[in-house]
Amino acid sequence: MKKTLLFLFAVTSLIACKDGSKETDETSQNDKMADSVATAKTYKLSLAQWSLNKPIFAGTADPMDFAKTASELGYEGLEYVSQLYVNDAVNFPMKNTGLQTILDTLKARSERYGMRNVLIMVDNEGDLSFNDETATQQAVENHKKWVDAAEFLGCHSIRVNLFGEEDPDAWVKNSVRSLKALCAYAAPKNINIIVENHGGMSSNGSLLTRVMKEVAMTNCGTLPDFGNFCLKREGGERWGAPCVEEYDRYKGLEELIPFAKGVSAKSYAFDANGDETTIDYYKMMAIVQNSDFDGFVGIEFEGPEDDPIPGINATKALVQKALQQ
Repeated sequence: MKKTLLFLFAVTSLIACKDGSKETDETSQNDKMADSVATAKTYKLSLAQWSLNKPIFAGTADPMDFAKTASELGYEGLEYVSQLYVNDAVNFPMKNTGLQTILDTLKARSERYGMRNVLIMVDNEGDLSFNDETATQQAVENHKKWVDAAEFLGCHSIRVNLFGEEDPDAWVKNSVRSLKALCAYAAPKNINIIVENHGGMSSNGSLLTRVMKEVAMTNCGTLPDFGNFCLKREGGERWGAPCVEEYDRYKGLEELIPFAKGVSAKSYAFDANGDETTIDYYKMMAIVQNSDFDGFVGIEFEGPEDDPIPGINATKALVQKALQQ
């Protein structure tokens, strides 16, 4: 009788232990899933004004309405493009009122619509990476007014381009020289100088990483763009011509994201599922999520359509979908 009771007690204890172990395993798994959901990264989204360049150049959209447009499309931040306000090919009612008047109005409108002024993409102010120091010093001077503009608007950065020599070592040396000068000017104003992979040597992630490490200033960083990894174009053109040599975009993003102070989610076209036809957004956004980057993700549609709004909306939807994977 005692043996029977002992046997029943042992069996009951074993079953209870197994049930308890199963419950503990399930609880642990549920906790892990909850932790994963809780720690999943989300990002504020900004609209890159270049997405609207076609209607602005065509005169059917006013660049002064940027805050209103971005707000209506559901964005929190604004990424301005300098040339859309000062380019000779652009015409809008306030064009000739002067830069400060334009900035006053942009700031007032961003406040009216509750928008955050994130950065200014600066173009056509001179090349920063040639051997000619007189020319590059002038380019640095030309960029300073946009540092001042960024400070006035409350942006955290200006984006610059690094066009220059084709010899890698010379390009790195010249880029470092110009960036140090600009960063020294921008630092007291709490403005970052950030470099986009934007063609030529700057689209070589390894070389741009060298530049960042040699500059070694806290207000110098990158603006990785998902699409701009063309190293060479047909006929040596900067823009417009077919790309004949391209850098691996995923490798490039991995190299540039440690220095990123912004991210440009570039897109060109979409398939029936809403996925970008040339860029694996799931892979790109996974690289971003696995990094320490916690700033704005800029939506930048650059498709062939005259009306960019559907493409802008599709890009935003894809970023949000990729973040949920």
